[in-house]
Amino acid sequence: MEARDKIIEIAKDQFMRFGVRSVTMDDIARQAGVSKKTIYHEFADKNQLVYDTFSSALEEDIIRMEDLPKIKDGIIEHLVGLTHFIRKRFADMNPLVMNEIQRYFPQCWRLFEDFKHGHILKEITELLEKGKEEGFFRPEINTEIIALMRLEQMMVIFDPIKFPPSKYNQVELQLQIFEHFLHGIFTDKGREAYLNQKEKAV
Repeated sequence: MEARDKIIEIAKDQFMRFGVRSVTMDDIARQAGVSKKTIYHEFADKNQLVYDTFSSALEEDIIRMEDLPKIKDGIIEHLVGLTHFIRKRFADMNPLVMNEIQRYFPQCWRLFEDFKHGHILKEITELLEKGKEEGFFRPEINTEIIALMRLEQMMVIFDPIKFPPSKYNQVELQLQIFEHFLHGIFTDKGREAYLNQKEKAV
């Protein structure tokens, strides 16, 4: 692994575990087994390191999501796959990371907004339309409105005022809100199929 890639991997781990602001370039150099001079040879400053690391993390998320059961091959299987993705994705993530990115790293936040409104919104919209066609989701729901609502549900969890990290577990929050969302749009057929598939996947 090249020095740049190794530094990004270490930074990704450190940022996700401890938050972005609390991790220093010295911390990353020590964990990566390189000098701070090497880091500054690869990255102009911490802002660039954070941006490149965040960009790499988003690319990994896209790859992981592509590994889920395809929507066209089975809505219910895809939904159960999403619950497993949520468990893995948020298990080791410091709940303050997204809040710090939004407040202190605007370029990274714009990158995330592009990812959210491009990739994620497209996925949710496709999921809703396919689910309605197959009778798993209520036919009267407005796809555009519900898709945007789901995006906001995903983000509100990162608000430390509404959901203090000392009180709430990130994985539990994500899963509870995801389940609430699903049961609000399921038909009886969809709910039964989802519960049966979850039971099989245990």
